[in-house]
Amino acid sequence: MSENRLCNPENGIEGDVKDRLLDEAERFFAEQGYGRTGVRQLAAAAGCNIAAVNYYFGGKDNLYGEVWKRVLKRLTEVRLESIRRVMEGDSPPPLEELLRSFARAFVGPLTGQGSGRLIKLMEHEMFEAVLPAATFVEEVIRPTVKAMGDAIARTCPEADRSRIPLFIFSIIGQLIHVVRVRVMFERGRAPDFPKPEVAEMIEHVVRFSAAGIRNGCGGEG
Repeated sequence: MSENRLCNPENGIEGDVKDRLLDEAERFFAEQGYGRTGVRQLAAAAGCNIAAVNYYFGGKDNLYGEVWKRVLKRLTEVRLESIRRVMEGDSPPPLEELLRSFARAFVGPLTGQGSGRLIKLMEHEMFEAVLPAATFVEEVIRPTVKAMGDAIARTCPEADRSRIPLFIFSIIGQLIHVVRVRVMFERGRAPDFPKPEVAEMIEHVVRFSAAGIRNGCGGEG
């Protein structure tokens, strides 16, 4: 099969080429970062010619953006589903149950099997800062804060809606730290220091945050 044919959507394989480019781009961007990854390298790994990157994505910048949108969509869907699942009953669940479901969905994809590539991708973006800041706001923060905010408001109807985003950002900040601690211990083991368990850290975040939210709502901690 010729490279030109791989780039021609009329042959019915457009989706296959695009998916291969996205898969290989995600792998290379995670391993090497944006700056050290070349278009020629990506095209060769995906089995098509350089023109395919421009044809399907309009260049390396847009390809990088699409890789991230795909990654962020997966993460966001898992988190939103965790909220929908726990809130689907007629009566709101205990606050701890909502926070626990969200925390596990947040941390799981970042600490479970196959999470290494995602962590590396995030680390490269943190240092290179290629993506527009609005990408994270629109793809992750806005839908997550909206769904979690509605859930907390239903679970704690006495809560001040203007303060709920602060509760959510506090919870997310703690969960990000859980991920960082886990990565730190995985990369540099200290035999004489007890390794914190992810499940134990999540439970601490849940109880600490629930007490803080209730206190902020004027209820009992």
